[in-house]
Amino acid sequence: METAISAEGLRKRYGDHQALNGIDLEVPAGTILGVLGPNGAGKTTTVRILTTLLEPDEGRATVAGFDLATQARSIRANVGLTGQYAAVDERLTGRENLQLIGRLLRLGRRGAKARADELLEKFGLVDAAGRMAKTYSGGMRRRLDLAASLVAAPPVLFLDEPTTGLDLTSRLALWEMIKEQVGNGVTVLLTTQYLEEADQLADRIAVIDKGLVIADGTPDELKRKVGGERLEVSVATPADLAAATRVLAGLAAGEPVVDHEAATVSVPLDGGVSTIAAAALGLERLGIEPQDFAVRRSSLDDVFLALTGQQGSAPATAPDQSKEMQAA
Repeated sequence: METAISAEGLRKRYGDHQALNGIDLEVPAGTILGVLGPNGAGKTTTVRILTTLLEPDEGRATVAGFDLATQARSIRANVGLTGQYAAVDERLTGRENLQLIGRLLRLGRRGAKARADELLEKFGLVDAAGRMAKTYSGGMRRRLDLAASLVAAPPVLFLDEPTTGLDLTSRLALWEMIKEQVGNGVTVLLTTQYLEEADQLADRIAVIDKGLVIADGTPDELKRKVGGERLEVSVATPADLAAATRVLAGLAAGEPVVDHEAATVSVPLDGGVSTIAAAALGLERLGIEPQDFAVRRSSLDDVFLALTGQQGSAPATAPDQSKEMQAA
């Protein structure tokens, strides 16, 4: 399968901080790569480099078949970018926003109007097309922003946390629009902090931490890395959590994953029923009464937590981009 995005050894430093420390990525055409990582991991820096907004200090990359170092203008002509914040002019109507981009892309007056009308229909914005963008809801602005990135019908689309802060209904609607683009042959690189989003959309996932890709594979492959099933125990106090962790650590081959905030510890369930029975007996001997004692399949939350040591839940609002750029 043709490769739409390829990166080898990308490095970027901001002062004393090494933002990217040798990023390697490969995205086959017509697929979605989900890029996961905590704030400051280097996700946005990677996107900005691959879309020619930043120059790498080292490394090479190709996007849509064009070389990053020598064919940046051709890359810009073949990619769309939706950043962390909707980049629409609030003083223009939805239709005017899209027509303006079409004119800037030299589609001509008629071509820009026709493309704007097509995208407004596709993204369910026809009824609001004549309203100023400042009157749009968050979900509508995101749809307009995604439509704007598609005016030139690019073969490669970069989405940097496109649904952060949206309600569930708006998020699901945007997911369907992204899937439709991939169905039409578009390649997508998607950064997200919503693990469910990556699980639902991505063909493959790359986990970035401290400027490096620390794991990649399909969602199922990554889940298998932390065990197919896990025994999870929730307790009432920090002392019980420490004791429960010691009990489970002696029963499983993998390291326990501890969530101190939720007072929960989990381990891979390698031994099946015998591990469950031994865990229950060990807790009983210590006089620990679990608040919850359950077996569940591994999720991307488990993968994220096991690989990065950070809680996998996404924030309710998008992080400040300038802060990520400083720390990324």
